Amino acid sequence: MPPKRTSTSEAPAMTQAAIRKLVANSVVTALEAQAATMANTNNTTRPREAPIARKCSYKEFMSCQSINFKDCKVKFTTGTLTEEALSWWNSFTQPIGIEEAYKITWVEFKKLLIKKYYPRTEVQKMEDKFYHLTVKGNDLKAYVRRF
Repeated sequence: MPPKRTSTSEAPAMTQAAIRKLVANSVVTALEAQAATMANTNNTTRPREAPIARKCSYKEFMSCQSINFKDCKVKFTTGTLTEEALSWWNSFTQPIGIEEAYKITWVEFKKLLIKKYYPRTEVQKMEDKFYHLTVKGNDLKAYVRRF
């Protein structure tokens, strides 16, 4: 059975200054403890230094035989897709397999994207808007300053 409370008065409320001091003391204590731990142990989780990039010639760079972007445009590009576009790509690749999907040409891939995300009606609206652009007033200097 829990002990009965003997006092009916409420505990005094902490002031904003007291709360700030309590937080500051807690942070200082935690930082000191962390610093002591880092100093007293052989810490292997410290961030490693980034390797320094060395200069090389074009010939040296090409001798590394890096993957050619032109040969893997579809693969590299689809690796950057997110959200709805990634779901679209996954649903496209599922029936044929990822390796077959990567074999489509860049032109085919662009056509698929345009068909999906830029219907002809939307493209027509953008073209009409572009063809009907006008400059407010005839003052070229004011126009240049605005942009």
